[in-house]
Amino acid sequence: GSEVTQTPTILWKLKDSDALMNCSHTKGSSYYQMYWYRQLPGEGMKQVVYTSSYSDPEYGDFSKDKYPTVKAIAESGSFTVKKLETGDSGMYFCAVSEHSDTDNKYSCTKTPVFQ
Repeated sequence: GSEVTQTPTILWKLKDSDALMNCSHTKGSSYYQMYWYRQLPGEGMKQVVYTSSYSDPEYGDFSKDKYPTVKAIAESGSFTVKKLETGDSGMYFCAVSEHSDTDNKYSCTKTPVFQ
C-alpha cells in the first residue's frame, strides 16, 4: 500500500457543484506540508496551492475562492474545486513533504512542468 492516499479515486460531479478531495498519509507528523496540483488535458502539471498545518495556504497564480483548502493536522488535508465548469475537468494530485530546517521556506515548492 501507498503511504499517501487520495480519495475519492474518481469523481463525477454536475456543473456548478463543488468537488471535494481528501489526502492523508501515514508518514508521521513531521510531514505537515501538503501540495495540491492540477493537470488539465494536454497540459503539464501545475501547483495550485501549498498548505501547512502551521501557516496560511499559499496559492501563487490560483484563487483561494476557487480552490479552498483545509489543513488542520499534519496527517491529512482537503482540497475543493468550487462551482465546477467544463474547464475544471482533469487530474488533481496531492503530495506531502517533510519539514525542512532551511531558511528558504519555498525550497520544496518548485514544480517542473512536463510537456
